Amino acid sequence: MGAHTMTATQQDENQVKTDLTLNTTSFVAELDAAVEAHLEWTRRILRCVVLQSSPGEDVLDLKAHTLCHFGGWFRTHRELFELMDAPSAARVGAVHQTMHDAIRSICSTVLAGRKGAKADLEVFEASQSELIDLLARFKTLILSAAHRIDPLTRLPLRYGIENDFALYQKEAKRNRTLLYVVIIDVDNFKPINDTFGHPVGDQVLCHLANTLKQSLRGDEPLYRYGGEEFLWLLKCKSATEARQSARRVLAIVGTTPVPIDGEVLRLTVTMGMALAGEQEDLASAIKRADLALYEGKREGRNRFVIAEP
Repeated sequence: MGAHTMTATQQDENQVKTDLTLNTTSFVAELDAAVEAHLEWTRRILRCVVLQSSPGEDVLDLKAHTLCHFGGWFRTHRELFELMDAPSAARVGAVHQTMHDAIRSICSTVLAGRKGAKADLEVFEASQSELIDLLARFKTLILSAAHRIDPLTRLPLRYGIENDFALYQKEAKRNRTLLYVVIIDVDNFKPINDTFGHPVGDQVLCHLANTLKQSLRGDEPLYRYGGEEFLWLLKCKSATEARQSARRVLAIVGTTPVPIDGEVLRLTVTMGMALAGEQEDLASAIKRADLALYEGKREGRNRFVIAEP
């Protein structure tokens, strides 16, 4: 449909990020439990130093950083951490191993009847402090992302639109392609809610979101813009291609009915499209797309209207 295609890897990464935000509560709980397990592990170290008793073979093992509860949990979820912030994820792995190495050195020295080295203690304290700071930052990233995904449709909310718009606007200028801001509105949504009830209305929105996601390219963002409206950033090579893409979406939506308790509910949408200028801001483009949408509604719905520049 457009000038560029998102790779399978990029699509997988986006899906992983979405899945992460949808399971925020359980993921954060697991993160907290893993950190707590590590704090419990440090208590074993304190007993070793004070009582000169073995902290356990898992602590003294050369691969101790892979044997602790946190190490195993982090290894299982490392891909998610890397998707959020790859350099910080690598740093978590490094400082975690450094901390274990320092503790193994301290405990081995104490168990051999010698005084522990101050340098090892300083390395342990610094690495543990950095690890806690890194994990706190990741927790903030996770919680922040959770508020940017619509729990009903699993689409991103409007928070990220401005940044994405700016990036795609620069890309369009660089590649001499076109960028359209498209507002998609479900036709006659209020009568659907009034006739079938709000649960069916929610089902309609989920169905439409899935239909749109399957009909658009992976590198063209789709957002839950508000109510029964969606926003689509359409990238294409020409105005003709933009029209073809719009017609295709109308056709797919119109031929993909919603199954409701044995009945079939057919949907249509109206779209307002605005070609974004090279220097135009997002608010201006959205205003023009909105005006085009209203024009499409007045003309009878189930159509697209392109705003004049």
